[in-house]
Amino acid sequence: MMGNNREFICLSYDLIGDGYFQKLAFVVLIYFSCFAINQVGASIHEYQNQSFFRRSNSFFFHGGSEGLYASKLHVDPDKKPSPEENHLNGKSFIRFESITFRRPKESAEKKNEMQQKTGLVEAIIVEVKDREKIGGSYLHSAAICCTPDLSKEGSCNVGEVIIHQDPNYPYNPQRIQTFFEGKTEETTMVLQTVEINHTGMYYLYFMFCDPELMGTTISGRTVWRNPEGYLPGKMAPLMTYFGLMSLAYLGLGLVWFLWSVQYWKDIIQLQYHITAVIGLGMCEMALWYFEFANFNATGNRPMGITLWAVTFTAVKKTVSRLLLLVVSMGYGVVRPTLGGVIFKVLLLGLTYFVFSEALGLVENLGNIDDLTGKARLFLVLPVSLLDACFIIWIFSALSQTLEKLQIRRSMAKFALYRKFTNSLAISVLLSIAWVGYEVLYFNAADPLSELWQRAWIIPAFWNLLAFVLLVVICSLWAPSNNPTRYAYSEETGDELEEDGISLTSSSVLLAGESANKQLERKERRASNADLYRLGEEVEEDKRE
Repeated sequence: MMGNNREFICLSYDLIGDGYFQKLAFVVLIYFSCFAINQVGASIHEYQNQSFFRRSNSFFFHGGSEGLYASKLHVDPDKKPSPEENHLNGKSFIRFESITFRRPKESAEKKNEMQQKTGLVEAIIVEVKDREKIGGSYLHSAAICCTPDLSKEGSCNVGEVIIHQDPNYPYNPQRIQTFFEGKTEETTMVLQTVEINHTGMYYLYFMFCDPELMGTTISGRTVWRNPEGYLPGKMAPLMTYFGLMSLAYLGLGLVWFLWSVQYWKDIIQLQYHITAVIGLGMCEMALWYFEFANFNATGNRPMGITLWAVTFTAVKKTVSRLLLLVVSMGYGVVRPTLGGVIFKVLLLGLTYFVFSEALGLVENLGNIDDLTGKARLFLVLPVSLLDACFIIWIFSALSQTLEKLQIRRSMAKFALYRKFTNSLAISVLLSIAWVGYEVLYFNAADPLSELWQRAWIIPAFWNLLAFVLLVVICSLWAPSNNPTRYAYSEETGDELEEDGISLTSSSVLLAGESANKQLERKERRASNADLYRLGEEVEEDKRE
């Protein structure tokens, strides 16, 4: 879904000129606007007395945009659908319901009571690849509405939006006209359904060309539906994805549970924290699956489920980052407690949770166009900065922990943390590469969402990366019958530890070495005593 920041991109892209710097400026503008877009919204687009905006010689209102797949069943546009028919699979359509236009009283009073058509508002449905068929983008003119000069050429009608119709595809772009009559201040669109027979990204604009209608407002709603449900095309694969991820977390949780039961007497405190992250991830994926399933069935996002899903996501992201941080500090391995730094850790975690929760709520609650660009940017920046703080602190703590382990010659723990550091470094490099790919390819190079069928992989990647990193941590800190191998022990014990040799075996070895040394000393004393006696006997013989 797209908010006000992308309004009329389809029509304005070709009106900015052919210069390189103009095109570059447009791409940069879209890049920054991507941070201000509410990426998800309901497929029931509601309008509440909203105003039209001026563009060139026209006035427009952005009614919505979604990726739609071609209909599998034919929709009769002249038949009023029943509530039961709304939920039949196979249909893909845009339905106009109770769309009402209200013009200013001053504009209505200027008209003749006997006239039937005293004002025109058009609904334009256009597929993004056909954007050049609208307005001056096709006719090499800055005009979007037909002018008297263009009308003389026979290419359009005065007062209407310029649309070049392809004879082979006469219904794309498609226009639906609604007229004011006499001096009436309101007019209502006829309830109708527009069938979608071609897969693509569709934009809906309400437009008028008469300057006397300035100040006109729109209210009502449009219903957008794909063949399999109300989920927008670029979000539809995520429902299956979240279902599979919930099963993956369930499988990981089951393996971890059986592992923990087997060695329940030797569980260390760090492993309880890992269990909590697995449980939160399981609940998070399950909640998102049910949220998407309900969205797909009804067209609206249930506030209760969405609120819980957003909250679990924020909690899980916070706890996961805190887990990485405390593990990097050597908690439970080289230090029994975090000491005074615990307050800084908790403060960072609490701050991250607050901003992450706020960002999740404004992105997922409500319908489209309910969040301004500046407000979302105000929330995105703190979350990004806090993520950077976590990364810097984690690698700084890892460096100190590795140094301590190397000094103490705790080779088993050193090898463990080296594997953990390598895994974390790889995940960070993958994240940086993916951010570059997302920004440069999906956002800057695709301002009109023409790659909407692959857009679902963007959020899916981050969830998959978090899951893989959690699996790595589970394998490194798996429960075992020898918890002291990686758990915290006294410094003297750590110094004696070498390549995982237990303290008990080391003590036995040292005791054996001590006994051997004592036996050797006794043998040397005995030998010396024999030599001494032999020397005395020789002296006595000489005297005799």
